[in-house]
Amino acid sequence: MEKRTVLVSGASIAGPALAFWLHRFGFDVTIVERAEELRLGGQNIDVRDEAQKVVQLMGLEDEIRAANTGELGIRFVDVNNHTLAEFPKTTGGFGTAELEILRGDLAQVFFNATKDNIPYIFGDQILALVEDKDKVNVTFKNSTPRSFDLVIAADGIRSSTRKLIFGDEPVIKYIGVYCSYLTIPRIDSDTSWAYWYNAPESRVLNLRPDNVGTTRASFSFLSPEKGYEKLSLQEQKGILKQKFADAGWQAPRLLQGLEESKDVYFDSISQVKAPRWTNGRCAMVGDAAYCPTPMSGMGASLSIVGAYVLAGELSRHQNHQDAFEAYEKLMRPYVEDIQNLPPGVPWLAHPKTKFGIKVFNTVLGIASSKLVKKITKLFDGKGKKEIKERIQLPYYNK
Repeated sequence: MEKRTVLVSGASIAGPALAFWLHRFGFDVTIVERAEELRLGGQNIDVRDEAQKVVQLMGLEDEIRAANTGELGIRFVDVNNHTLAEFPKTTGGFGTAELEILRGDLAQVFFNATKDNIPYIFGDQILALVEDKDKVNVTFKNSTPRSFDLVIAADGIRSSTRKLIFGDEPVIKYIGVYCSYLTIPRIDSDTSWAYWYNAPESRVLNLRPDNVGTTRASFSFLSPEKGYEKLSLQEQKGILKQKFADAGWQAPRLLQGLEESKDVYFDSISQVKAPRWTNGRCAMVGDAAYCPTPMSGMGASLSIVGAYVLAGELSRHQNHQDAFEAYEKLMRPYVEDIQNLPPGVPWLAHPKTKFGIKVFNTVLGIASSKLVKKITKLFDGKGKKEIKERIQLPYYNK
Protein backbone atom coordinates (compact mmCIF):
# COMPACT_ATOMS: atom_id res chain seq x y z
CA MET A 1 0.00 0.00 0.00
CA GLU A 2 1.30 3.45 -0.92
CA LYS A 3 2.29 5.63 2.01
CA ARG A 4 -0.13 8.40 2.89
CA THR A 5 1.43 11.84 2.49
CA VAL A 6 1.09 14.54 5.13
CA LEU A 7 2.15 18.19 5.06
CA VAL A 8 2.72 19.72 8.50
CA SER A 9 2.90 23.51 8.83
CA GLY A 10 5.17 24.65 11.70
CA ALA A 11 8.56 23.49 13.00
CA SER A 12 8.44 24.47 16.66
CA ILE A 13 7.08 21.87 19.12
CA ALA A 14 3.80 20.39 17.89
CA GLY A 15 4.87 20.05 14.24
CA PRO A 16 8.08 18.04 14.71
CA ALA A 17 6.46 15.96 17.50
CA LEU A 18 3.61 15.09 15.13
CA ALA A 19 6.04 14.35 12.30
CA PHE A 20 8.08 12.07 14.59
CA TRP A 21 5.06 9.86 15.27
CA LEU A 22 3.65 9.98 11.74
CA HIS A 23 6.99 8.79 10.37
CA ARG A 24 7.16 6.02 12.97
CA PHE A 25 3.65 4.93 11.94
CA GLY A 26 4.60 4.74 8.25
CA PHE A 27 3.47 8.08 6.80
CA ASP A 28 5.40 10.17 4.28
CA VAL A 29 5.75 13.54 6.08
CA THR A 30 6.97 16.98 5.00
CA ILE A 31 7.29 20.03 7.30
CA VAL A 32 7.07 23.61 6.03
CA GLU A 33 8.25 26.47 8.25
CA ARG A 34 7.95 30.18 7.56
CA ALA A 35 11.21 31.06 9.37
CA GLU A 36 14.47 30.78 7.42
CA GLU A 37 15.88 28.37 10.01
CA LEU A 38 14.92 26.60 13.21
CA ARG A 39 13.82 29.22 15.76
CA LEU A 40 15.91 28.56 18.86
CA GLY A 41 14.88 31.49 21.06
CA GLY A 42 12.24 31.48 23.76
CA GLN A 43 11.66 31.09 27.44
CA ASN A 44 11.51 28.23 29.93
CA ILE A 45 8.75 25.70 29.29
CA ASP A 46 7.66 22.49 30.98
CA VAL A 47 7.20 18.91 29.84
CA ARG A 48 4.69 17.67 32.39
CA ASP A 49 2.47 14.76 33.29
CA GLU A 50 1.18 12.83 30.25
CA ALA A 51 3.65 14.61 27.94
CA GLN A 52 6.48 13.13 29.99
CA LYS A 53 5.10 9.68 29.18
CA VAL A 54 5.04 10.58 25.48
CA VAL A 55 8.68 11.73 25.42
CA GLN A 56 9.59 8.52 27.23
CA LEU A 57 7.93 6.56 24.40
CA MET A 58 9.85 8.72 21.92
CA GLY A 59 13.10 7.76 23.67
CA LEU A 60 13.89 11.46 24.21
CA GLU A 61 13.41 11.93 27.96
CA ASP A 62 17.13 11.64 28.77
CA GLU A 63 18.02 14.16 26.07
CA ILE A 64 15.44 16.62 27.39
CA ARG A 65 16.62 16.09 30.95
CA ALA A 66 20.23 16.77 29.87
CA ALA A 67 19.14 20.15 28.46
CA ASN A 68 17.38 21.12 31.70
CA THR A 69 17.62 24.78 32.70
CA GLY A 70 18.81 23.81 36.19
CA GLU A 71 16.01 25.80 37.81
CA LEU A 72 15.69 24.78 41.48
CA GLY A 73 12.23 26.25 42.07
CA ILE A 74 10.53 29.61 42.44
CA ARG A 75 10.93 32.33 45.07
CA PHE A 76 8.42 35.13 45.62
CA VAL A 77 10.24 38.29 46.70
CA ASP A 78 9.48 41.81 47.89
CA VAL A 79 10.90 45.11 46.63
CA ASN A 80 14.04 44.56 48.76
CA ASN A 81 14.56 41.08 47.32
CA HIS A 82 13.60 39.35 50.59
CA THR A 83 12.15 35.88 49.96
CA LEU A 84 8.53 35.71 51.14
CA ALA A 85 7.69 32.22 49.87
CA GLU A 86 9.71 29.44 48.28
CA PHE A 87 8.58 26.44 46.25
CA PRO A 88 11.40 24.00 45.40
CA LYS A 89 11.14 21.87 42.28
CA THR A 90 10.76 18.75 44.43
CA THR A 91 7.35 19.87 45.72
CA GLY A 92 5.79 18.78 42.43
CA GLY A 93 2.99 20.42 40.49
CA PHE A 94 3.42 24.08 41.38
CA GLY A 95 6.08 26.17 39.64
CA THR A 96 9.18 24.43 38.30
CA ALA A 97 8.62 21.10 36.57
CA GLU A 98 10.89 18.05 36.65
CA LEU A 99 11.58 18.54 32.94
CA GLU A 100 12.18 22.30 32.62
CA ILE A 101 13.75 23.31 29.30
CA LEU A 102 14.12 26.33 27.03
CA ARG A 103 11.58 26.33 24.20
CA GLY A 104 14.35 26.49 21.61
CA ASP A 105 16.21 23.58 23.19
CA LEU A 106 13.08 21.41 23.06
CA ALA A 107 12.55 22.39 19.42
CA GLN A 108 16.17 21.36 18.74
CA VAL A 109 15.66 17.98 20.42
CA PHE A 110 12.60 17.26 18.27
CA PHE A 111 14.33 18.55 15.12
CA ASN A 112 17.37 16.33 15.72
CA ALA A 113 15.05 13.34 16.18
CA THR A 114 13.32 13.94 12.83
CA LYS A 115 15.73 15.72 10.45
CA ASP A 116 17.25 12.52 9.01
CA ASN A 117 13.87 11.06 8.03
CA ILE A 118 11.67 14.07 7.32
CA PRO A 119 12.28 16.88 4.82
CA TYR A 120 12.01 20.40 6.26
CA ILE A 121 11.20 23.30 3.95
CA PHE A 122 12.39 26.48 5.68
CA GLY A 123 11.63 30.01 4.53
CA ASP A 124 8.28 29.11 2.99
CA GLN A 125 4.60 29.02 3.87
CA ILE A 126 1.23 27.82 2.64
CA LEU A 127 -0.73 30.42 0.67
CA ALA A 128 -3.73 28.38 -0.47
CA LEU A 129 -5.40 25.00 0.12
CA VAL A 130 -7.84 23.46 -2.35
CA GLU A 131 -9.28 20.09 -1.45
CA ASP A 132 -10.59 17.61 -4.01
CA LYS A 133 -11.89 14.08 -3.54
CA ASP A 134 -8.54 12.42 -2.83
CA LYS A 135 -5.99 15.15 -2.10
CA VAL A 136 -5.31 18.62 -0.78
CA ASN A 137 -3.67 20.82 -3.41
CA VAL A 138 -1.23 23.20 -1.76
CA THR A 139 0.08 26.50 -3.10
CA PHE A 140 3.29 27.70 -1.43
CA LYS A 141 4.77 31.17 -1.34
CA ASN A 142 8.11 30.04 -2.81
CA SER A 143 7.94 26.34 -3.67
CA THR A 144 6.25 24.51 -6.53
CA PRO A 145 2.60 23.54 -5.82
CA ARG A 146 2.15 20.01 -4.50
CA SER A 147 -0.63 17.69 -3.39
CA PHE A 148 -0.90 15.78 -0.11
CA ASP A 149 -3.35 13.32 1.40
CA LEU A 150 -3.59 15.43 4.57
CA VAL A 151 -2.52 18.89 5.79
CA ILE A 152 -2.01 19.68 9.47
CA ALA A 153 -1.65 23.18 10.95
CA ALA A 154 0.87 23.22 13.81
CA ASP A 155 2.10 26.79 13.44
CA GLY A 156 1.13 28.44 16.72
CA ILE A 157 -1.57 30.60 18.26
CA ARG A 158 -1.70 33.03 15.31
CA SER A 159 -1.60 30.25 12.71
CA SER A 160 -2.08 31.46 9.15
CA THR A 161 -2.75 27.88 8.03
CA ARG A 162 -5.65 27.66 10.52
CA LYS A 163 -7.26 30.65 8.84
CA LEU A 164 -7.00 28.96 5.43
CA ILE A 165 -8.73 25.86 6.81
CA PHE A 166 -11.32 27.34 9.17
CA GLY A 167 -11.58 31.06 8.36
CA ASP A 168 -12.70 33.06 11.39
CA GLU A 169 -14.46 30.14 13.08
CA PRO A 170 -11.80 29.62 15.82
CA VAL A 171 -11.70 32.45 18.37
CA ILE A 172 -8.61 33.87 20.07
CA LYS A 173 -9.87 34.65 23.59
CA TYR A 174 -7.88 37.29 25.47
CA ILE A 175 -7.67 36.51 29.20
CA GLY A 176 -6.70 39.94 30.48
CA VAL A 177 -2.87 39.97 30.53
CA TYR A 178 -0.14 41.38 28.33
CA CYS A 179 3.29 39.81 28.63
CA SER A 180 6.77 40.43 27.28
CA TYR A 181 9.72 38.02 27.33
CA LEU A 182 13.40 38.75 26.81
CA THR A 183 16.91 37.46 27.55
CA ILE A 184 19.25 39.61 29.65
CA PRO A 185 22.86 39.22 30.89
CA ARG A 186 23.28 37.20 34.05
CA ILE A 187 24.60 39.09 37.10
CA ASP A 188 26.11 37.89 40.40
CA SER A 189 22.83 38.13 42.33
CA ASP A 190 21.07 35.77 39.88
CA THR A 191 20.90 32.21 41.13
CA SER A 192 19.46 28.90 39.98
CA TRP A 193 16.09 29.95 41.40
CA ALA A 194 13.29 31.66 39.51
CA TYR A 195 12.10 34.94 41.06
CA TRP A 196 8.61 36.45 41.06
CA TYR A 197 7.98 40.05 42.11
CA ASN A 198 4.60 41.82 42.35
CA ALA A 199 4.37 45.60 41.98
CA PRO A 200 1.19 47.64 42.62
CA GLU A 201 -1.19 48.26 39.71
CA SER A 202 -1.25 44.55 38.80
CA ARG A 203 2.31 44.32 37.50
CA VAL A 204 4.65 41.32 37.71
CA LEU A 205 8.35 40.84 36.97
CA ASN A 206 9.96 37.42 36.58
CA LEU A 207 13.56 36.23 36.38
CA ARG A 208 14.45 32.65 35.49
CA PRO A 209 17.79 30.86 35.06
CA ASP A 210 18.82 29.14 31.87
CA ASN A 211 21.57 26.69 30.97
CA VAL A 212 23.55 28.99 28.67
CA GLY A 213 24.78 31.63 31.11
CA THR A 214 22.08 34.25 30.64
CA THR A 215 18.82 35.06 32.47
CA ARG A 216 15.31 34.85 31.04
CA ALA A 217 13.07 37.73 32.12
CA SER A 218 9.47 38.77 31.68
CA PHE A 219 7.04 41.61 32.31
CA SER A 220 3.30 41.04 32.68
CA PHE A 221 0.42 43.32 33.54
CA LEU A 222 -3.36 43.21 33.66
CA SER A 223 -5.14 45.37 31.11
CA PRO A 224 -8.34 45.60 29.10
CA GLU A 225 -7.83 44.41 25.53
CA LYS A 226 -6.11 47.25 23.67
CA GLY A 227 -4.49 45.58 20.68
CA TYR A 228 -0.95 46.18 21.95
CA GLU A 229 0.18 42.98 20.23
CA LYS A 230 -0.44 44.65 16.85
CA LEU A 231 1.90 47.57 17.54
CA SER A 232 5.52 47.80 16.40
CA LEU A 233 8.17 46.44 18.73
CA GLN A 234 9.38 49.98 19.44
CA GLU A 235 5.86 51.04 20.44
CA GLN A 236 5.54 47.96 22.65
CA LYS A 237 8.83 48.79 24.37
CA GLY A 238 7.48 52.29 24.99
CA ILE A 239 4.39 50.86 26.72
CA LEU A 240 6.56 48.67 28.96
CA LYS A 241 8.81 51.59 29.88
CA GLN A 242 5.79 53.65 30.82
CA LYS A 243 4.11 50.82 32.74
CA PHE A 244 7.15 49.68 34.74
CA ALA A 245 9.15 52.88 35.26
CA ASP A 246 8.24 53.02 38.97
CA ALA A 247 7.74 49.28 39.59
CA GLY A 248 10.77 48.88 41.84
CA TRP A 249 12.89 45.79 42.51
CA GLN A 250 14.86 45.01 39.30
CA ALA A 251 12.59 46.94 36.93
CA PRO A 252 15.41 49.33 35.83
CA ARG A 253 17.57 46.34 34.89
CA LEU A 254 14.80 44.72 32.86
CA LEU A 255 13.90 47.99 31.16
CA GLN A 256 17.54 48.46 30.20
CA GLY A 257 17.45 44.91 28.88
CA LEU A 258 14.64 45.90 26.51
CA GLU A 259 17.09 48.05 24.58
CA GLU A 260 19.90 45.50 24.52
CA SER A 261 18.11 42.16 24.15
CA LYS A 262 17.92 40.60 20.69
CA ASP A 263 14.83 38.48 21.41
CA VAL A 264 12.17 40.75 22.93
CA TYR A 265 8.72 39.23 22.42
CA PHE A 266 5.46 40.97 23.36
CA ASP A 267 1.96 39.52 23.09
CA SER A 268 -1.47 39.34 24.62
CA ILE A 269 -2.07 36.22 26.69
CA SER A 270 -4.89 34.36 25.01
CA GLN A 271 -6.50 30.98 24.47
CA VAL A 272 -7.61 29.45 21.18
CA LYS A 273 -11.21 28.26 21.31
CA ALA A 274 -12.20 26.20 18.28
CA PRO A 275 -15.49 24.28 17.94
CA ARG A 276 -13.71 21.74 15.73
CA TRP A 277 -10.09 20.90 15.01
CA THR A 278 -10.59 19.16 11.67
CA ASN A 279 -12.19 20.03 8.34
CA GLY A 280 -12.15 17.63 5.42
CA ARG A 281 -8.59 16.43 4.90
CA CYS A 282 -7.13 19.16 7.11
CA ALA A 283 -6.63 19.36 10.88
CA MET A 284 -4.74 21.32 13.51
CA VAL A 285 -2.77 20.48 16.63
CA GLY A 286 -1.00 22.28 19.48
CA ASP A 287 -1.34 26.03 20.04
CA ALA A 288 -2.93 26.50 16.62
CA ALA A 289 -5.85 24.36 17.79
CA TYR A 290 -6.09 24.83 21.55
CA CYS A 291 -3.48 27.16 23.05
CA PRO A 292 -4.14 27.07 26.83
CA THR A 293 -1.97 30.19 27.62
CA PRO A 294 1.39 30.19 29.45
CA MET A 295 -0.61 30.67 32.68
CA SER A 296 -1.57 26.99 32.49
CA GLY A 297 2.03 25.79 32.33
CA MET A 298 0.76 23.14 29.90
CA GLY A 299 1.17 24.62 26.41
CA ALA A 300 4.13 22.50 25.30
CA SER A 301 2.79 19.42 27.08
CA LEU A 302 -0.58 19.75 25.38
CA SER A 303 1.16 20.06 22.00
CA ILE A 304 3.19 16.90 22.64
CA VAL A 305 0.20 14.86 23.78
CA GLY A 306 -2.02 16.16 20.95
CA ALA A 307 0.63 15.27 18.37
CA TYR A 308 0.92 11.74 19.73
CA VAL A 309 -2.84 11.17 19.76
CA LEU A 310 -3.46 12.65 16.30
CA ALA A 311 -0.68 10.58 14.72
CA GLY A 312 -1.76 7.48 16.62
CA GLU A 313 -5.39 7.72 15.55
CA LEU A 314 -4.35 8.27 11.93
CA SER A 315 -2.30 5.08 12.21
CA ARG A 316 -5.31 3.18 13.57
CA HIS A 317 -7.79 4.31 10.94
CA GLN A 318 -7.41 4.07 7.18
CA ASN A 319 -10.21 6.62 6.83
CA HIS A 320 -8.90 10.03 7.92
CA GLN A 321 -12.37 11.18 8.99
CA ASP A 322 -12.63 8.31 11.47
CA ALA A 323 -9.15 9.18 12.79
CA PHE A 324 -10.02 12.86 13.15
CA GLU A 325 -13.22 12.00 15.00
CA ALA A 326 -11.33 9.75 17.43
CA TYR A 327 -8.66 12.44 17.95
CA GLU A 328 -11.26 15.04 18.89
CA LYS A 329 -13.22 12.64 21.10
CA LEU A 330 -10.14 11.71 23.13
CA MET A 331 -8.48 15.14 23.28
CA ARG A 332 -11.44 17.50 23.74
CA PRO A 333 -12.15 16.75 27.46
CA TYR A 334 -8.42 16.93 28.24
CA VAL A 335 -8.03 20.27 26.45
CA GLU A 336 -11.10 21.73 28.14
CA ASP A 337 -9.80 20.63 31.54
CA ILE A 338 -6.47 22.39 30.94
CA GLN A 339 -8.04 25.51 29.42
CA ASN A 340 -10.33 25.79 32.44
CA LEU A 341 -7.87 27.92 34.42
CA PRO A 342 -8.11 27.92 38.23
CA PRO A 343 -10.52 30.46 39.74
CA GLY A 344 -8.98 33.92 39.96
CA VAL A 345 -6.36 33.38 37.26
CA PRO A 346 -4.79 35.70 36.23
CA TRP A 347 -6.17 38.34 38.64
CA LEU A 348 -5.11 36.71 41.92
CA ALA A 349 -1.49 36.54 40.76
CA HIS A 350 -1.57 40.23 39.75
CA PRO A 351 -2.89 42.08 42.85
CA LYS A 352 -3.64 45.75 42.24
CA THR A 353 -2.85 47.30 45.64
CA LYS A 354 -0.02 47.04 48.18
CA PHE A 355 -2.48 45.43 50.57
CA GLY A 356 -3.50 42.89 47.93
CA ILE A 357 0.17 42.06 47.32
CA LYS A 358 0.69 41.59 51.04
CA VAL A 359 -2.27 39.18 51.26
CA PHE A 360 -1.05 37.30 48.16
CA ASN A 361 2.45 36.86 49.59
CA THR A 362 1.11 35.91 53.03
CA VAL A 363 -1.00 33.13 51.52
CA LEU A 364 1.99 31.87 49.52
CA GLY A 365 4.18 32.02 52.62
CA ILE A 366 1.74 29.80 54.49
CA ALA A 367 1.48 27.40 51.54
CA SER A 368 5.26 27.09 51.33
CA SER A 369 5.80 26.58 55.04
CA LYS A 370 7.50 23.43 56.33
CA LEU A 371 4.41 22.47 58.34
CA VAL A 372 2.12 22.56 55.32
CA LYS A 373 4.66 20.58 53.28
CA LYS A 374 4.85 17.93 56.00
CA ILE A 375 1.06 17.63 56.12
CA THR A 376 0.87 17.45 52.32
CA LYS A 377 3.38 14.59 52.23
CA LEU A 378 1.03 12.49 54.34
CA PHE A 379 -1.41 12.45 51.44
CA ASP A 380 0.87 12.25 48.41
CA GLY A 381 1.39 8.51 48.29
CA LYS A 382 4.38 8.61 50.64
CA GLY A 383 6.42 10.58 48.16
CA LYS A 384 6.17 7.96 45.41
CA LYS A 385 6.95 9.49 42.01
CA GLU A 386 4.01 9.13 39.66
CA ILE A 387 3.16 10.89 36.43
CA LYS A 388 -0.21 12.56 36.76
CA GLU A 389 -2.87 11.33 34.33
CA ARG A 390 -5.77 13.43 33.12
CA ILE A 391 -6.13 11.55 29.84
CA GLN A 392 -5.93 7.81 29.28
CA LEU A 393 -3.22 7.62 26.65
CA PRO A 394 -3.70 4.75 24.18
CA TYR A 395 -0.71 2.66 23.17
CA TYR A 396 -0.41 2.83 19.38
CA ASN A 397 1.42 -0.31 18.33
CA LYS A 398 2.87 0.09 14.87
